[in-house]
Amino acid sequence: MDTLSFKTISANKATVKKEWVVVDATGQSLGRIGAKVAKLLRGKYKPSFTPHVDCGDNVIIINADKVVLTGNKWNDRIYLRFTGYPGGQKAYTPADLKAKGDDRLFRKVVKGMLPKNRLGAKLLGNLYVYAGTEHKHEAQQPKFIDINALK
Repeated sequence: MDTLSFKTISANKATVKKEWVVVDATGQSLGRIGAKVAKLLRGKYKPSFTPHVDCGDNVIIINADKVVLTGNKWNDRIYLRFTGYPGGQKAYTPADLKAKGDDRLFRKVVKGMLPKNRLGAKLLGNLYVYAGTEHKHEAQQPKFIDINALK
């Protein structure tokens, strides 16, 4: 058996094939859709996945205002932020983030599921969130995918 024919293919910036995908968040749980979007952004669903390269897709989330949190999590869940000054700890809820814009809630959730380095910050830039069904990326000809079909 010729072992030289079994070479590991490592994708790089020039060889990666990035696509534009649209995900509908209507009636979806926030954490579940966030986990699947994070995997799409990272490129984990592709056979050419390389951990240190941005090989994921550009993801457009529509109907972000119709996302669901079960129970009373809209008001009971608390996110904390610390300014670094004495008495500078701020607490806010998902309802507060949604009131400021659906973009902030999705970005907070997905950011926590991405790597905590420069690559994770770059991947988060490939996420676009819109409250309604209209988005401004029609020129990229995005394809609609069913998020429930992904694992």
